[in-house]
Amino acid sequence: MTSPTEELFGSGSATGRLMARLDWAATPLGPVQSWPQSLRAAVRIVLSSRYPMLLLWGEQFTQLYNDAYSALIGDKHPGALGDDVRTTLAEGWDVLAPLIADAMATGVASWVPALQLLLDRSGYREEAYFSVSHAPARDDDGRTVGVFTVCSEVTEQVVGERRLGLLRDLSVRGDGRTVDVASTCARLVEAIGGHRLDVPFAAIYLREGTALHRVACTGDGPVAAVLPDVVVDGDPAWGLWAAGGGAITEVHGVAHRMTLPAGAFDEPAATAVALPLPSAEADQPLGVLVAGVSPSRALDEAYRSFFHLLAQQVAVAVRNARAYEEERRRAEALAELDRVKTNFFTNVSHEFRTPLTLMLGPLTDALADERHPLPPEQRERVDTARRNATRLLTLVNSLLTFSSLEAGRAHSRARQVDLPELTAQLAGVFRSAVERAGLRLEVDCPPLPRPVALDPANWERIVTNLLSNALKHTFVGRISVRLHAHPAELRLTVADTGIGIAEEEIPRLFERFHRVDGARSRSHEGTGIGLALVGELARLEGGDVRVDSQVGRGSTFTVALPWSALHRGTDDTVAASDLGDTARAAAQEASGWLVDPVQPEPAEEGSPGTLPDDGRGVRILVADDNADMRAYLARLLTAQGWRVDTVGDGRQALDAIRRDPPDLVLTDVMMPEVDGFALVRTLRGQPDTRALPVVVLSARAGADAAVEGLDLGADDYVVKPFTAADLVARVRATLEGARRRQRAPDAEDDRPEPPRSTRPAGAAPTPAPPPTGPVGGSAAGATDSTRSLTGTAEAALAGAATDSTPSLTDTAQAAPAGATVDPTPSLTGTAEAASDPAPAAARTMDAASPEVAPAVPGHPVAGPRRAAAPAGMPTTVRVAHGHETASGVDTGWSYPSEAISASAMRRDVRSSLEALHVHPDVVQDLLVAASEAFNNAVEHAQQPSRPEVRVRLQVGAGTARLTVRDFGSWRDRRSAMDRGRGATLMNAFGDVRLMSTASGTTVTIERRLTDDQG
Repeated sequence: MTSPTEELFGSGSATGRLMARLDWAATPLGPVQSWPQSLRAAVRIVLSSRYPMLLLWGEQFTQLYNDAYSALIGDKHPGALGDDVRTTLAEGWDVLAPLIADAMATGVASWVPALQLLLDRSGYREEAYFSVSHAPARDDDGRTVGVFTVCSEVTEQVVGERRLGLLRDLSVRGDGRTVDVASTCARLVEAIGGHRLDVPFAAIYLREGTALHRVACTGDGPVAAVLPDVVVDGDPAWGLWAAGGGAITEVHGVAHRMTLPAGAFDEPAATAVALPLPSAEADQPLGVLVAGVSPSRALDEAYRSFFHLLAQQVAVAVRNARAYEEERRRAEALAELDRVKTNFFTNVSHEFRTPLTLMLGPLTDALADERHPLPPEQRERVDTARRNATRLLTLVNSLLTFSSLEAGRAHSRARQVDLPELTAQLAGVFRSAVERAGLRLEVDCPPLPRPVALDPANWERIVTNLLSNALKHTFVGRISVRLHAHPAELRLTVADTGIGIAEEEIPRLFERFHRVDGARSRSHEGTGIGLALVGELARLEGGDVRVDSQVGRGSTFTVALPWSALHRGTDDTVAASDLGDTARAAAQEASGWLVDPVQPEPAEEGSPGTLPDDGRGVRILVADDNADMRAYLARLLTAQGWRVDTVGDGRQALDAIRRDPPDLVLTDVMMPEVDGFALVRTLRGQPDTRALPVVVLSARAGADAAVEGLDLGADDYVVKPFTAADLVARVRATLEGARRRQRAPDAEDDRPEPPRSTRPAGAAPTPAPPPTGPVGGSAAGATDSTRSLTGTAEAALAGAATDSTPSLTDTAQAAPAGATVDPTPSLTGTAEAASDPAPAAARTMDAASPEVAPAVPGHPVAGPRRAAAPAGMPTTVRVAHGHETASGVDTGWSYPSEAISASAMRRDVRSSLEALHVHPDVVQDLLVAASEAFNNAVEHAQQPSRPEVRVRLQVGAGTARLTVRDFGSWRDRRSAMDRGRGATLMNAFGDVRLMSTASGTTVTIERRLTDDQG
């Protein structure tokens, strides 16, 4: 039989079992047997509930509770059972007492959400939050003798929401739109200072060089007084230096350093954390965040995670501020650069006008001189010069106008004009060019209902640019110009049936220098500011411009001017005498896009311009989108006895080559449809045109542009402006090189690509070298194969017969009668007779040594500037003592000491190695090593006695040897082969030897070939 105590507390819960063993007789409630039925019922309700419940009974507020409530009071359980609640929760009784008293006095239940309560349940005075309900508890007589308390802890929710609010405030305060990083940091600590319950104090340190500098902290009192301003290497203060290295550091004993009330109950802060501010580099944080820990909350995992998020938010804000600051400085620098550029354009444009005036004046006078008329040929030349000087003046005026608009110095000098008549006249200037292009020009400019005032010069530029743009991009159909009055505005509409504009390009159409990539046009010429100028001038006149376009159907440009902008004060001092000049110049330029000039007749065969061994002359195809340039090149080349055909772009050139292949192609780079580089790429990709000589003309100066053209396979690259003699010499040398390749045995069978000129554009031609052997041929046994293969213009400039020029290397030198020359390859170099009449110093390469022997002092290097034999062709000779080697190559080249020459060197070496079927991996390794050696020779050779670099390639007996020689003293001299990355690469791909003397440095690279290549 169970006792009354077991019956009441026998619910099976842990707290119930503790209550069953408790001596209730020693409590104010007395023995369980004496408890009233109402108390027993209340206890059963509490113990059976899984929600935290507390029953306070009697005047002493004796506590009875369940398992769920015991978890809330922590260390106070189980001592609180049967004890007075005023003792158990003494630290929070001032908050609970009014609620309990109200429930007992009124008999009405209460509900308080998120009630803050001070608890000492975990060894410290804790800030806790509970949602609490107090309801009256009645005895058997209905009197209120106690309180039912139902509660749930919401501390984590309350604290979590509060911390999220701080992070949200940081994101708002640190949006990166402040003027600098320091201001951003000040805003951040201001936001942190508003959340002292979670972060009692904070400071931000940022890295500057090797030190950490404090840029902001909360408050100006004790925090600023105790935290250091600067932390240097190794300083242990506040754990800042360790945190600056990436480690999160806890700082204890803060209360001994400063007195700062903190937490929910204003107790001294005792702990802080120093957290690194992460950056893009994990081992180099931006700085450190020092944050105080609330004494009312334990530094648990949730609190640490909050500090981690806090540091990340601060770091993001600092990075954004720095990015914004850098962007602002960049924008200021760009604005300054733009201002300087605008001033430069303005000044240069003004300076251009004086020489242009002195050019146009005499040219125009010469053409108009009836007393001393020019001969037809001279008139054509002078007229070409005048047209292009006029075009240059138009470009200068456009740049000057645009720079004035950008600088805000441009003004609209309005005057009363008959706008329909002016517009019709400007459109009429283009009628001839439009009709010559096979198009219709429709002009509809009826009289306006009211007078208008605007700047006629600005209007002329607007109409001219729109018409010029329409003609450039329209190939069939019509161009219409309409000027009509509308209720609110005056509209000029220029419509065409041209190629149209893609929708994604329209927003950028009026940006300066923007050009639609790949758009079909009559010419690739232009500055890219025409439409931008239209937009700027339209806005200057008080209006705007818009465009409607569909690809393949055409475009419509509309300039809208409100009537209010057309009724203003006029400037009667504006001269109108030069109106129309801009339109006439633009129409004249447009006419050049449409037709070729008359082709000049070639000179008679056998004239001085004809190559000595050419009985029928050669035919050259010129591709350029500028009509005057085509005419000039045709006259220049025809005067040399060559036949010349001209086309306007790369596509026409390809069609002409397929119909009738020429002997040489001379092409511009910037052309519509197919540009010059695409033309070269196409020709080199087709077997039947792979060896066709190509010389590239371009206004793009610089080594990068030349390297791009040569790497694609062009034989030479000429930069505009060029001299007639230079261009003719380059063309002649390219033709001569191609003719020699055709005569060379097996030259076309295995040659990967044609050899190309190594002299960069703009370099002065080198005179032909004096022969190193007997002039006029070789001794008995020497054959025609001893001639030098140049591929450049040097020999041609001197007019020397090519078969009288001895080879630089790898050829049988002139020998006395009886000397034998046998077609057997030699690894060591030049085959020489036993007694060589030529001085040893005159030879540029010594067969017995990898060193390059000096040439005769005071003379150019003997032999050609390129390989002494066709690239990739083995040399087959017998050395004087009769030793024979396996099939191989021994050849050499000489290049200008310029970085651009490296690409030509690589092509020559590659061609020679591939002709011997060397494995591609070995070829690539040797090319990498050779490039490094060549670049070192160019970069490090100081004050060279000869501005050249010589390269020698020897292949035989399973070994490839490359020798690179310069003729200067080396800069930044260090121990042998200690030259950084270049030496490392060279050693990685072969055995490297270096010999440096006062006269130059020689690098030798040797590499074993595979067995099947030897």
